[in-house]
Order: sequence, then C-alpha cells, then structure tokens
Amino acid sequence: MNATGMGDQSGALEGAVIAVAGAAGPAGRATLLRLAEAGATVVASDANPERLAEAVDAARYAHGGATVTGDTVDLLDLDAARDWAVRTEKEFGRIDGLVHLVGGWRGSPGFAETSLADWDFLEKLLIRTVQSTTLAFQGPLERSDRGRYVLVSAAGATSPTAGNAAYAASKAAAEAWTLALGDAFRKAGGDAGPAAAAAILVVKALVHDAMRAERPNAKFAGFTDVEELAEAIAGVWDRPAGEVNGKRLWLTPQP
Repeated sequence: MNATGMGDQSGALEGAVIAVAGAAGPAGRATLLRLAEAGATVVASDANPERLAEAVDAARYAHGGATVTGDTVDLLDLDAARDWAVRTEKEFGRIDGLVHLVGGWRGSPGFAETSLADWDFLEKLLIRTVQSTTLAFQGPLERSDRGRYVLVSAAGATSPTAGNAAYAASKAAAEAWTLALGDAFRKAGGDAGPAAAAAILVVKALVHDAMRAERPNAKFAGFTDVEELAEAIAGVWDRPAGEVNGKRLWLTPQP
C-alpha cells in the first residue's frame, strides 16, 4: 500500500482526539499540522519541551482555532504514559488515536562493529516507548468508535543490513508488539470485526526540506517526505478498522 489513494481525511478526523508521541521532530511537526488541518484535537508529547512548544505553536498558528496541546511525558515510564492517557481522556472525553513517532538511529560500519550500547539506547527509544503507549492507550482506543494506533517503522525491520543490526532488530520488535495489540483489537471485536486498529506505516527513511537544503545534490531515492507521511497517517482513519488492523502499509517498495 502506498500513500496515494488514501483520500481526503478531513471528514474521518473531524472532532477526533489524537495523541502524537514524539511530536517535536520534522515528522511530528508535519503530522500535527495535517491532523489540525483535518479538524482533530491534537495532544502532542515529546521529551524536549522547547522543541515541543515550537511544534505546537506552529500547528496552532497554521490552523487558527485548532486545539493543539503539548505535554512533556516520559514514555519510558509506563505509569507516566498511563497518566497521560487518563488526563487526555478526562479532559477531552475520548481518545481516537495514538501516533507513535518516537525515533532515533544508531548504526555501525559492519556487523562485527555493532555496539551493544547502541542496542541499549534503541531498545528504550524504539521499543519501550511503544510498549508504554500501547499499554496505556489500548483501553481508550477500544472505547472509541474510530480508535487507531499508528506506528511508523522502517523497511530495515524486514530486510536488515549488517551495520543496522541493533536498529533493525529494535524496529522489528516494535512491529511485533504493535501487531500483538492488533490481535487484541481483533479478539475484542469478535464476530463483528475490530472496532479499533493497530497499523504500521513502513518507510525506507524520511526526508524533509532542511535535509534537502543541507544536501542539495542528494537524490534521497526511496525516501518518504514527512508531509507525505503525515498524509498517510491521516489516511489510516479513512479506512475501516478491519482493513488496516494488524497490517503493514508500505510507503516505499516492499523488499
């Protein structure tokens, strides 16, 4: 599946309450803008309060009247993630989505040079945060009439290279955990099918305008622009839960 054909999402997201984890980076900024444009109430979190405030202000400014809030949440702490979910549902009355954009990368020249310190770093950033958000938000998403958990992953999870062992393994574990949430949604739905969905958007890598400015001669072949990613994220709400639950939606050619 690619991003084309996912349609206009404004109707599907109008009035929805969407939490975005890892919202302060380029992908997060693009996603906040797209969700606010679609009429959603956006509840953003990030570990960097200054960058988060800038991202929230930019989304509010771009879409006057949009409700976009920011909160610094330690997603390595399950209790903190659960408190975030409880506060959000209490304040807004519902939670219709969690978009997981917490990212990071560590690599090595080859397999033999892999540092287990890189694994320790990536396990926290790419796996533990997924564990915390899925466990914290499962209940609210199941209570929603359009609950979606969206993980952004990398093609390397299914085709790892020698120098990316720690990163690819971390992404693969995050995918497996997300698919397990999807199975929980499937079982909760019974014969009627899942009412909520856990979906994985797969990219080769992301690119944004600042990267292009820094490397004007680079082609970034196969990369997904952060605005295209944001459009694809919004598109997950435009499709029935059963179509996207437990699925990898590829935004780059599948290896």
